Amino acid sequence: MSIQKEIKLRSGDACELCNAHSDLNIYEVSPTPNDTSHKCIQVCETCETQLNDLSQVDPNHWRCLNDSMWSNVPAVQVVAYRMLHHLRGEGWSQDLLDMMYLDEETTAWAKATLPDEGEEAVIHVDSNGAVLQAGDSVVLIKDLKVKGANFIAKRGTPVRRISLVQDNPEHIEGKVNGQQIVIITKYVKKS
Repeated sequence: MSIQKEIKLRSGDACELCNAHSDLNIYEVSPTPNDTSHKCIQVCETCETQLNDLSQVDPNHWRCLNDSMWSNVPAVQVVAYRMLHHLRGEGWSQDLLDMMYLDEETTAWAKATLPDEGEEAVIHVDSNGAVLQAGDSVVLIKDLKVKGANFIAKRGTPVRRISLVQDNPEHIEGKVNGQQIVIITKYVKKS
């Protein structure tokens, strides 16, 4: 039996994360030392897009992990753990992460691509000290001259679905007037 057929049978022909039944693909959970079905899961297009680009993550979509984190499939457990870890700023996500149990081998696999506990995680905060997450909406609290774009982003302008600059806690990115710009976090407040 091919790996794809084996996974399709195991998953009941549904996304193993959110249980969607359309636009399904095989997702390889890295790092993968060998090519077996135990290292792959079946996911829908929505889950796959967000897994491949964490700046696209919609926290509400991942509430589905409340069910899928209890899967008997280690690869599903690993992806659930990693996504809950990414969303740990959300109260519900941290609660699920606290309840989750993984055996020693699965825990090591899940943590293989996460930053080490000893490493300082880059945390982005707004002007009021509220933690910013990718996908949040913010409001500008000051008129900002946008370099190289010949316009001023006015105070009170909403910026939706921000993305975080991973190596600089003082910078976020978002669209203002249809243009993607870098914004300094001390000039925004979370909305």
